[in-house]
Parts: sequence; structure tokens; C-alpha cells
Amino acid sequence: MTPTRWTWHGGGLSAARAHYGQDDWLDLSTGINPHPWPQADSTPVDWRGLPDEQALRAMEQAAAAHFGCHADHVCAVPGTEVGLRLAGALLNGTGHHLTATYRTHTEMMAGSSPIGMDALEQADGSTLILANPNNPDGLLLNRAALLDVLARRGESGWLMLDEAFADGHPGHSLADMVDDGRRLVIFRSFGKFFGLAGLRLGFVLAPRELIARLRARLGAWPVSAAAIAIGTDAYRDRTWIEAMRVRLVDEAAELDAGLVARGYAVKGACPLFRLIECDDGGALFEHLARHAILTRPFEGHPRWLRLGLPGSRDALARFIAALPDHG
Repeated sequence: MTPTRWTWHGGGLSAARAHYGQDDWLDLSTGINPHPWPQADSTPVDWRGLPDEQALRAMEQAAAAHFGCHADHVCAVPGTEVGLRLAGALLNGTGHHLTATYRTHTEMMAGSSPIGMDALEQADGSTLILANPNNPDGLLLNRAALLDVLARRGESGWLMLDEAFADGHPGHSLADMVDDGRRLVIFRSFGKFFGLAGLRLGFVLAPRELIARLRARLGAWPVSAAAIAIGTDAYRDRTWIEAMRVRLVDEAAELDAGLVARGYAVKGACPLFRLIECDDGGALFEHLARHAILTRPFEGHPRWLRLGLPGSRDALARFIAALPDHG
């Protein structure tokens, strides 16, 4: 039976300790970078004053430069989850969401129905919610395919594109296509690539009219002073960003090699996580949990298991040693 307590999202370490015991857990249940931006703890933060609006705009400008779009089209939000739900409420109507994908995509628009990648043409002319790279399978669409999907929205549909994991794939992003004349909304995450998910910082990229409506919904001080200070400096750290993109690809390749050696077929192009398929994903989850290794099962796909990057050679060796041979 699939362990449903851990199928909602990754990161349930407290529940894992309470259920399975042990303290020395290896958490592979999320797609969060195990190598966080190293200057967060030393970044000055004014904890006494309210977040400064000019500093917020400077942070949005730094983020826009990283994304490749104009800052007028960027709105900071307290996490991508909030951005998805707010934009979904503002653009509420009928449409489709790609399946399988984030649970939030199924909930952000009341009139949205699931559609498979092989049937996207059935959504022509309507709003479509999809992620690139997709989660959990890591499917990555190139720009030509995405531009075709955008063109097929017609005059009434929107493309709501979740690029939460796009920092490792800058050439596949459509951020530079966001403007007032396109029915395109993009969501970007800070915490996943920069390894600082607890900061709760994300962005909505959209036409200026929608950005204004989002700001009105968010009100004053939409994100914390810490998010503004750390986000600004991190997005300006081009040396770290470029080096991390290379490092993640290299570490994902090492994880792939270990999985293949154990007989598992690996799915996904996103370097922050991999998806494997086995006879019983729930049983494999339980086996690894008994070795204090937390992974991500899926209630609707009982043969799937998603794995984040171990973060070190020792952690990778520990995971591979605990992984049973497949086939």
C-alpha cells in the first residue's frame, strides 16, 4: 500500500522520525538543491523596520535580469505556491492542467480538467497549466514546443507556465516572451535552485495589468526583509549560479549511474530530482525508510518513486548501498 502520509509533498522528516524512528535521516524527498547559496547567513537583514519598497523593486530587478525579462513584468510573492493560487483565482475559468504534475495545478483553477501530454491539441484555444521541467517526471520541453503551445491558446486562453525548476535550463525558459501582448504567465521559484526553500520567495511574470492586480491582492509588504536582502544578493551572484548549474548536472549524472547499476531506468532531465519506476513504489519507499532514507512516493502512481540529489559522495554511496537491485 502506498504510504499516503508522504505523497502530498516532500520534506516530511518529522513525521518520518515519529513513524520510523532513527535520527540520522537522508532526505531525498524534495527537489531542493542540497547545496544552498552560501552567503545567506552573512547577508545583512534589517529585522527592526518594515520591508523597504525600493529594496523590493531592486530585488525584482535582479530577479528579472536573471530570468531575462523586464522588471515591470515581475511580481515577488511569498513562495510559488501562493503565486500559483493567486494567479489562478484572478484568471479563473475553464481550462486544462497537465497530468501528472503538481497537486497545486489541479486546485488553482476551479474549472480546470486534466489532460495528458499526448492530447494537448484538445486544449487548443483554452487556458493550459503546465510545468517545464515537469514534476515529477522531469519532462523538459524545448522553446519551439513551448512557443507552439503558447500560439495554440488563441485569443481567449492563457498559458500558465510553471518554471519552478527552470534555473538549471535557462535556454528552455519563456521568461523573455512575457509582455503585455501575450497571454502568458510564468511562475518562478527562488528556494529550489538556491536551496533556501524556507525563505518562501517566488515570482509571477505576467502582463503589467495582471501584475497590478496581483500587487493589489498581495497588499503592502508581500515578502519579508530577509527574502528581499538574500534574494537580491543571490540573483546577482552570477559566478555561483553558473558554477552551480554545472555541479548539479554532474551530480545528477553520478546518481543516474548508481541507479542504472542497480537496474533502474531513470526518467527526467531536471538535475534536482530523478524519477524511477519499479514493481511497487510504496514497498521501495518503506524499504528505504527503514534505512532512514526519505523519498517521495505517489498515491496515484504506485510504481513511481522520486529521488532528490543526495548532496555528497558519501550520501550517494549510502543511498545506493541501501537500494535493492531491480530486475
